Amino acid sequence: MLLFLLQRAVGMFITMLLVSIMVFIIMELPPGDYAERLAFRKFSGTGAQISESDLDNLRAEYGLDRPAHERYINWISGIILRGDFGEAFAFETSVNNVIGQRLWLTLSILFSTLIITYSISIPIGIYAAVHRHSLPDYSLTVFSYLGLAIPNFLLALVLLYISVKFFGSNVGGLFSPEFKDAPWTIAKFWDLLKHLIIPAIVLSWSAIAFQLQTVRATMSDELNKLSVTAARARGIPESKLLVKYPARLAVNPVVSTTGFDVNRIFSELPIVALVLGISDLGELLIKSYIDLDMFVAGAILLMMTFIIVFFNFLSDIFLAFLDPRVKLAGD
Repeated sequence: MLLFLLQRAVGMFITMLLVSIMVFIIMELPPGDYAERLAFRKFSGTGAQISESDLDNLRAEYGLDRPAHERYINWISGIILRGDFGEAFAFETSVNNVIGQRLWLTLSILFSTLIITYSISIPIGIYAAVHRHSLPDYSLTVFSYLGLAIPNFLLALVLLYISVKFFGSNVGGLFSPEFKDAPWTIAKFWDLLKHLIIPAIVLSWSAIAFQLQTVRATMSDELNKLSVTAARARGIPESKLLVKYPARLAVNPVVSTTGFDVNRIFSELPIVALVLGISDLGELLIKSYIDLDMFVAGAILLMMTFIIVFFNFLSDIFLAFLDPRVKLAGD
């Protein structure tokens, strides 16, 4: 097991190293740089002429005049050795300060969405498989189709409309007005939890529909295996039999696709956050990319990718505990 974990950890490190190179290339792809964007904003409409030497001075001030490979080495070494993601040019402070609170809010939405997704899809999917061709089974099938067909942002708009029209309130943001700029207290944390439920439900909508069908199909297949029939013949109680044999293997596809669920959440979060008025990393990523504030954009891309890779790493570990065949295949 230790060798299995070591192999996965080394694989994760190599993956992140390659990802950092790809992220830096993406940072370099847009035409121009932050010096040109800053000069345009400062002098646009003033009639002042910007010379190439002025741009060169700005690039030297922000360290953009150095070769790309040197800037990459300085950037990645600062992250690995000091946890420093560089300077956020547009904010005139470090990237760590800019993305710090938004990172924790984004992670809060992520974990809330995953908890809702799995706590609903796994038990209900198992129930539907055990009670196939019943009214609840058919009802869950209809729900799954709706979950896959209705976009999350449309559900967010519907919830906004219902909240304003019928309850005189809204579900926008992650804090009530009185807690938005207040220091952290138990009351503010509770207010955050109350506001997290709506974006978590919106983002988990399609994931629940997909994972529910996955668990139902896998559980149905496991129930028909000879090992389950033999266990019944030995007189094992039905509830214990379901947990020990088919249910344990039925959640394998769910565990193995956790990284894909995280990736999907990050992909859908920016537009859902825009609809619900949430300030998350997705919104900051788009803004920083437009502003060519590339250290901010690169840090967000790198952290989101790391979270996805880390969840894949955790899913490998959980799969090894659930199904020893995974560990043997890795060996």
